[in-house]
Amino acid sequence: MKETLIAYKPFLFFLARFFAVYILATILYQYYLAQYDVAKNEVDGITKIVSTQTVQFMNFVDGNAYAIPNTTEPCMNVFYNNKWVVRIIEGCNAVSVLILFISFIVAFRGKIINTFAFMCLGSVLIYIVNIIRITCLSISIYYYPAYQDFLHGIVFPLVIYGLVFVLWFVWIHKFSYYAK
Repeated sequence: MKETLIAYKPFLFFLARFFAVYILATILYQYYLAQYDVAKNEVDGITKIVSTQTVQFMNFVDGNAYAIPNTTEPCMNVFYNNKWVVRIIEGCNAVSVLILFISFIVAFRGKIINTFAFMCLGSVLIYIVNIIRITCLSISIYYYPAYQDFLHGIVFPLVIYGLVFVLWFVWIHKFSYYAK
């Protein structure tokens, strides 16, 4: 048993670091979300910011968009050309994706400065791509409502998780201690 633990020590430390960061960040995020009363359909601040920035980007790209709080559930309704196209819920704000991304970067550690810089730059990139992703999804659903399930369920998750995978790949092969 001792030889097995020694043989798998790097992997076990990787798992320990990953789950420690993931669990801690998730607990902190849940603590943040607990400030908002779901029973009163309160939308958390991050989701509101994502909604606002999505609408701003939609208006920059093409036109007439706005968002209003939903009165029956905790989300923001996004309208495009005066037609409701999507609702932005807490899960759309990319925080859970960022927690996953950061946990992996910490688990596959590297030099502290590289780790911190990559986490920050990667998080900003993921956030920006998420805004672009929601914008494209909203406009696509306006023009192609029959493809809503395909776009929302397959294409656009591939975009955000594909980006995370590419960033992980770059991290492991260029900046982590395992790159050598």
